[in-house]
Amino acid sequence: MKNLRLSAVLMLVAALAAGCANTVRGVGADVKGTAQAVEDVVR
Repeated sequence: MKNLRLSAVLMLVAALAAGCANTVRGVGADVKGTAQAVEDVVR
């Protein structure tokens, strides 16, 4: 029973970590796009 609970917790943590990675990647893409737009306006 203890192993089952540990497995469930580890799976939850892994799912949350994967979600955070996607969010960070998305924020990075947004920042890059914003920087590109500013650079285009300056030209």
